[in-house]
Amino acid sequence: MKKKENKKLSVFEKFASKVTKATGSTPAFLGAFAIVLIWAVLGPFFNYSETWQLVINTGTTIITFLMVFLIQKAQNKDSMAIQLKLNELVASHEFASNRLVDVEDLSEAEMKVLQRYYVLLAELSKKEDSLQHSHSIDEAKETHQIKTAIKKKKRKSQG
Repeated sequence: MKKKENKKLSVFEKFASKVTKATGSTPAFLGAFAIVLIWAVLGPFFNYSETWQLVINTGTTIITFLMVFLIQKAQNKDSMAIQLKLNELVASHEFASNRLVDVEDLSEAEMKVLQRYYVLLAELSKKEDSLQHSHSIDEAKETHQIKTAIKKKKRKSQG
């Protein structure tokens, strides 16, 4: 089944995936290091000429320029896969807030509003006696107030 899925990938996607995996490997680093070392050793033989410097500068600039796009392509794909997996988890959990599905499409201001809710949740969870208690965005404050009222009643009846 995996092979059929791979056939759906474009030629560029296959190429980008293979190149980013290869260039992120130890042999690729060692090869790049060897090239720089050879270039540095050859410096005295070329009297550190402008041509000698131009070779390494041009080579590294071209490679860097191309790698930026390949890495970004791979990162975009990985990011989308993670977002889809998280969306599935949020959508499948009956107590999760569905407003978090596709949260990446919200504006930064909207995300900051949601962030404030999570700060509130963190503050409320610090007040809990047990790590087993949890809150959703929508019911956090209400549930906390109910629990606090129940605890106060219990203390009064015991005291």
